Amino acid sequence: MIYVALLHSIVLAPGRRVVMSDLRDMVTDVGYRNPRTLVSTGNIVFEADVTQLCDTETRLEAAFNARYGKPVDIIVRRGVDWLKLAGSNPFPDGEGSQLIVRVMRRPLAPTAIETLRPYANPKQRLAITDGDLWIDFGGKPSEWKLLSALTTKRMGVGTLRNWNTVRGLAEMIG
Repeated sequence: MIYVALLHSIVLAPGRRVVMSDLRDMVTDVGYRNPRTLVSTGNIVFEADVTQLCDTETRLEAAFNARYGKPVDIIVRRGVDWLKLAGSNPFPDGEGSQLIVRVMRRPLAPTAIETLRPYANPKQRLAITDGDLWIDFGGKPSEWKLLSALTTKRMGVGTLRNWNTVRGLAEMIG
């Protein structure tokens, strides 16, 4: 079965980042097959026997901590579920780098959007699809205060990916 793993952060320390070839080696060392990465931001597609997602997340997080000495949240999805996520984009007219999805470990409740409204600009669009938060920033995400509101404390464990990365991973899966 094909899986997608998303690291919340690949920054180990100031000036030190995880190298994708090392990350692929880590995935192989854990026992998964054919790891492939997309861009240098911690996106891995790999193959494994059918397993519970939480077990795969736990194994990858433990391996990461052992190898790099730093804990990091890793979100895992089955390939078929990633293709569903890519097909559920509620803002297909959004621009690739300005359209972000926060992929969640546990699905968000629909009320999460109301929690974020005070931080959002009226022209920004927000939607929750299958528990993941989609945001069309309508500009560079880094220019808006909404981005800083998307914390683990407020939202739960999750990680952000732009639409270009979502599509790129879907293409890798096939």
